[in-house]
Amino acid sequence: MPDTAKYDKLSKSLGKGQVRACIVMRGAEIEFEYYRNKKAETSLHHINSCSKSITALLLGICLKQGLIRDINVPIKEFFGDYPAISDGSGKDAITIYHLLTMTPGLDWREFGEWNYFSPMEYSADIVSFILNRDMEFRPGEKMNYSSGCSHLLGAIIQTVSGKKLIDFAYEHLFAPLGIKDIVWHEKQGVNLGANGLKMTPADMLKLGSLCLQRGNWNGEQLVPQEWIIESTKPHFQTYPEIGAYGYSWWVSNVGQTNYYFAMGLFGQFIIVVPEHEAVVVFTSENYGETMLPMRYFRDIILPLVG
Repeated sequence: MPDTAKYDKLSKSLGKGQVRACIVMRGAEIEFEYYRNKKAETSLHHINSCSKSITALLLGICLKQGLIRDINVPIKEFFGDYPAISDGSGKDAITIYHLLTMTPGLDWREFGEWNYFSPMEYSADIVSFILNRDMEFRPGEKMNYSSGCSHLLGAIIQTVSGKKLIDFAYEHLFAPLGIKDIVWHEKQGVNLGANGLKMTPADMLKLGSLCLQRGNWNGEQLVPQEWIIESTKPHFQTYPEIGAYGYSWWVSNVGQTNYYFAMGLFGQFIIVVPEHEAVVVFTSENYGETMLPMRYFRDIILPLVG
C-alpha cells in the first residue's frame, strides 16, 4: 500500500489553493489522489493548452500511418490556397517542424500584450488570421509561444486524415486508452487543437502514462516510441520560468532530474518524470497563477517520488 501520510503537506497545500484535482502515480500504482469534491473527480475539465501536447501525439500517429511523409514538409502544401503563404515574406519556408516547436517566425503576442489569449478565435477565418501575421523572425530562429501553431497542426491532421480531429483521436488514441467521454470544441469546422479539450483527471493520467511508456499501451504501440522521445527533448530554450520546448511539450529539470509536461492556462498539467516512472496530473482554477501547481510539484511532490 502507498504511504499516503508522506503526502500530508501536499494535501494541506492543495486545500489552500484553487487546485481541483491532483493525482500522483508511480509505476502502475496511484500513490496520492486529491479532489476538491466529487465533481472535480468525475466531471470533464477544460485542460486548455494541454490540448497542444495531445495534438502533437496525434501528429506522430499521422507519421506512423504515412499520412504525412515527414515533419519538414512545408505547410504551403496544406494551405496553398491562402495568398499570405506566398506573399514573399518567407512564410513558404514554414514547415510542420516549425509549428511543432512554435518557431514559424510569425509576429505573435500571446505571451505579451494579448495576455495569454489569442484573438484568432474571434476572427472570421482563423487560418487566415494566423497566416496573415507579419514575419518577425526567420523560421526556426526563435520559439515564440503561439496557439496559432497548434491550430494549424490540428487543421493539417484533419486534412490528411479526412476526419475531424476528435474522430481521428477517438479511433487511434482515446478508444485504445479506454477514454470514452471527452469534449473537443471546434470553430469553423476545425477542432481547436490548441486549447479545445475537456476531459477527466483520470483520463489525463492515462495520456501521461502512455507517454511514460513511450507510446506503448498494453502491448500496442499507439504512438511511435521515437516520436515520444523526440517530442520530449529540449529543442529550443524558451522562458526560464517555464522550461525549454520540444514538439509541443515543455521540458525542464530540478537538479539532475529531468521531466516534461503539458501545461494549460489556470493550472492544468500532465507531468511525466521518466527517471522515477512517475506521472502527476493537476486540474485547477488558478486564474491568476497558472504555475502554482508546478511549484507544488517541484517543491513537494518531486522529492517524494525521487
